[in-house]
Amino acid sequence: MTALERMKKRTGETDEDLLNDLLDTAGEIILSVRFPNSEWPDDVEDRYKGLQIRIALDLYNKRGAEGETAHSENGISRTYTAGWVSKDLLAEITPYCGVAG
Repeated sequence: MTALERMKKRTGETDEDLLNDLLDTAGEIILSVRFPNSEWPDDVEDRYKGLQIRIALDLYNKRGAEGETAHSENGISRTYTAGWVSKDLLAEITPYCGVAG
């Protein structure tokens, strides 16, 4: 099953452009954390494909409340970081380090 198919299944969303954009954004987030001081590869490594979907879902679920820092209503509280992605998800990414030759 492709990442797009998994996103459709989990969200019920039919707008493929939106879902592909979220997947692309999630991939860019992973690559920026994974390779902070070097050029990025063209695609996310296979071991991060599942995380890419989870970050895309995190972004999808926060649509309309991007960057919200606090919100309480009827006993439900929401707080988002400035980065709009859960710190727990970002913590799963190991930055790549290399030795200059």
